Amino acid sequence: MNIIADLTALVFGIALLLKGADWLVEGSASLARRLGLSPLIIGLTIVAMGTSAPETATSIAAALVGSGDIAVGNVYGSNIANLALIGGLCAVIRPIRVQPISLRRDMPFLIGTALLLWPFLKNGTISRPAAFVLILGFSGLMSFMVSSEKKRFSTVEDLSPEEKLYLQKAPKSLGLSLLLILLGLPALTFGAKLTIWGASSIGRQAGLSEAVVGLTIVAVGTSLPELITSLVASFKKQDDLSIGNLIGSNIFNTLFVIGTAGLARPFAISHRFLGSDYWIMVAVSILFACFAFAKDKISRTAGIFLLAVYAAYLIYLLSSNRIESL
Repeated sequence: MNIIADLTALVFGIALLLKGADWLVEGSASLARRLGLSPLIIGLTIVAMGTSAPETATSIAAALVGSGDIAVGNVYGSNIANLALIGGLCAVIRPIRVQPISLRRDMPFLIGTALLLWPFLKNGTISRPAAFVLILGFSGLMSFMVSSEKKRFSTVEDLSPEEKLYLQKAPKSLGLSLLLILLGLPALTFGAKLTIWGASSIGRQAGLSEAVVGLTIVAVGTSLPELITSLVASFKKQDDLSIGNLIGSNIFNTLFVIGTAGLARPFAISHRFLGSDYWIMVAVSILFACFAFAKDKISRTAGIFLLAVYAAYLIYLLSSNRIESL
């Protein structure tokens, strides 16, 4: 009987994820047009922050009970999954075109925020003053991005042919755009919870260990909103929303999620998060940016390579977990 309930939760959760992503993408694209903003900046802000809700809740809850490793590990794992797994999968299905403005502005911010963590983490703790600086940095960065993008999008001559065509499309009403976003965000969050619960229970019944379930099903599960939203955006040929969601989610996770967790309660982290795990996250960020700079897009070949990197990362996690348990 339990397996029927688990399967029902899994199927219903996936259905909610798909519908929630559809509402969020449609509402966000329409809202961007009504506000005179590009879908890229909406992806970097509203969509990215909305799809990162599971990571925020998980890290804050972990910090409150003194589990700093979970709070930071959740961010590391989600950031790597966003670029290597989600970015790779989207590119394999359909290459992701990257706007020149994203290459000049957003990719350096992606790498810069990852490197910015080092001075805050090198002592092995996140204090409230450090957490406040991270949140302040996030606020300043988002304000700069919105301001610069609004200026760019107000000058039609500076836009690409695709962006000019985008502006000509008739937008939905403001009320309907906001309603779609407000329906999409909770649908994504609740759908992710149902999917993780159902898949985890099925995994345990199939004989998988808690470690394997945690490193695979749960780790990918917290990134399901980003995954489904980016896939739906790609299928709808909203590349700017897709790339904005991936970059924005990583910036949000790095600065805001760790910052809010530290404000909720200062925490300590183990040495591994100052070593290889941290540098893997930085390396994946640099690799993703290099692929984008090479051809102004994340090609299918690059996508396959990113997926291979994520597979190698999972093998590394399983191997290190086995060693630590000895």
